[in-house]
Amino acid sequence: MSGSYLAEFDTPDTLVSAADRVGQDGFDVLDALTPFPMPELSDRLGATASPIRVTMAAAGFGMAALAYAMQYYSAVIAYPINSGGRPLDSWPVFLLVPFEVGVLAAAIAGFATFMGRSGLPRLHHPVFALPNIERASQDRFFLVVDGPASEADAQRLRRTLAEEGALSVGEVGP
Repeated sequence: MSGSYLAEFDTPDTLVSAADRVGQDGFDVLDALTPFPMPELSDRLGATASPIRVTMAAAGFGMAALAYAMQYYSAVIAYPINSGGRPLDSWPVFLLVPFEVGVLAAAIAGFATFMGRSGLPRLHHPVFALPNIERASQDRFFLVVDGPASEADAQRLRRTLAEEGALSVGEVGP
């Protein structure tokens, strides 16, 4: 099997109950589409920390260090000019460019990581082809579950969702 399953619920309590039950049965809950924030779902969804901050910090500090090293090399090693008896490594003057270049590199790396991790730009997602999905922003609650590997597990997942009060269960393509 490929893809995932989308189950529609009419109340937030049935959605939370179904997320608990599906997780206990060994299926992976991928996402929940709700008309308002539901903090009690964050534990059940297995949200992990985003790597964007680490990527931004590495790119920013790395590029700042590289910019400082380039200025140091050009002023101290490659073209040393003794101007008025000042030290060749004038670090207070050298900090402006590495700071600005580091901020620029961090912003670009953060944007690129965000776009790559979120799968954007994507003009159409198969979940939008399912009936009633527009009600996720109005009065319905949807649970997205990772598709099981076998047909028997898929039938067990559908049965579990129906027992938990799902109004409908649809398969979403890859």
